[in-house]
Amino acid sequence: MSREQFDRHWRGLVLSGLGIAAIMWLASTGRLGWYVHPRYFWFTVTICGIAAIALCAAVPVLHRASRAARTKEREHEHHHDHEHDHGPDAPPARARRSPVQRALPTIGAALLIASTAAALLIAPPTTLSVAAAQQRQVNSGSGPADGSPVTGEDADRDARDWAMLLRQGGGAEAQGRTANFIGFVLPGADEPGDVFFAARFVVSCCAVDAQPLGVPVLMPGWERDHREGTWVQVEGVFVANPDVASDQPVVLRPFSVTPIDEPEDPYVY
Repeated sequence: MSREQFDRHWRGLVLSGLGIAAIMWLASTGRLGWYVHPRYFWFTVTICGIAAIALCAAVPVLHRASRAARTKEREHEHHHDHEHDHGPDAPPARARRSPVQRALPTIGAALLIASTAAALLIAPPTTLSVAAAQQRQVNSGSGPADGSPVTGEDADRDARDWAMLLRQGGGAEAQGRTANFIGFVLPGADEPGDVFFAARFVVSCCAVDAQPLGVPVLMPGWERDHREGTWVQVEGVFVANPDVASDQPVVLRPFSVTPIDEPEDPYVY
């Protein structure tokens, strides 16, 4: 193992350790669900535990390899200097690189590790944003209930359930029924300014595959009272959309739209 290879291995060990520490911290604080579906919690934590044991076992192995690599490097440099010493002014092999050149790999590794530590352990964990929802387009993906009839009592349904029901038969089953649920305010890209979506991110496996599903709410001038991304509790009745050209044939006409704090667990699964 060369010195360069050893340095790369050490960087990998440190970065892996930071990743394991970040996952364990999220699990201990109850925020792992912001990134992973709850059904995978134990699997994720178990894999991290195994990885931590493997990292600990690798440290003495790499330490011995490091000592061997340094010894071999010194012997090689001494032999190289002896063979190419053409005069008293010939520089030794170790001096052929400037101090800055020798320090660059170390500085780069330190910056990489520091930035990774800041991103994983110092920066507060965050949930998916409105920007992510707009990039993924509300109601464009398949939710867990896609293709299956939505069942259950109306009072127990969340934004995901109502959004899925609206996708069945053009929303005819929802028309005339009342709903009470929470969601974040999401402007509709193809809807007029009178409509916004009360949406939730639906996670099937992890945050990478999360899809925003939401209910179109007919509320002229909603921008005056509710900023996009804020959380609201919506209560209302489903009616036919007066805009016949809209992609949403049925919308929710609200009785009330009340601002609330972001829930502890903002996703639905």
